[in-house]
Amino acid sequence: MRVPHETIYLPLFVRSRGALRQELARYLRTGRARRRPRGLSVRNGQGQLRGTVHISARPAEASDRAVPGHGEGDLVSGTRSSTVATVVERTSRFVMLVHRPGSHTAGVVADALADAITSLPRQLRRSLTWDQGKQMAGHARFSVATGVPVYFCDPHSPWQRGSNQNTNGLLRQYFPRSTDFRALTQRDLDHVAAELNGRPRQTLGWKSPCQALDEALR
Repeated sequence: MRVPHETIYLPLFVRSRGALRQELARYLRTGRARRRPRGLSVRNGQGQLRGTVHISARPAEASDRAVPGHGEGDLVSGTRSSTVATVVERTSRFVMLVHRPGSHTAGVVADALADAITSLPRQLRRSLTWDQGKQMAGHARFSVATGVPVYFCDPHSPWQRGSNQNTNGLLRQYFPRSTDFRALTQRDLDHVAAELNGRPRQTLGWKSPCQALDEALR
């Protein structure tokens, strides 16, 4: 018999109360005491992006993870409106963390991501998938600077960037929501990224993202 993971989590989120609820939530990787249904729509006040290309137009090689170089990106938030950009390579789950001091306007995000992406070998610069957040309104600017097309998920559909969402959850073990990313340097972020990339993953057959990426490139 197989027990779905939702069956295991359900008692933690539904039946527990008071001190027991807090005690059980401590052992969850996300640390959240409430579970958000997959189909729940969240109104965040973000405007509609223009000139976007839908994820359905993304090459099949990206969807089936057959070819390395297709990434998923997002911003992870901290205190005082500070953020850090995360880019996860779909085949190997290799992560890059991009430091962005100060403003997180669309132009700043596009330029910071472009600098990070162009530091990679050309075979790792095939596409980038993002959500509908307005912070990527400079996607055309990013594509011109890097030659990397950007594809956008459906609104409120984080599972379409599942590798990135999972990695962001792992990142919270190092940087909780109380973190002020402005106090960190790129070296600090590179150190955490190195730990994540050296961490064996079950989805990779217990290889680390570094090992998986090395095999894919070879």
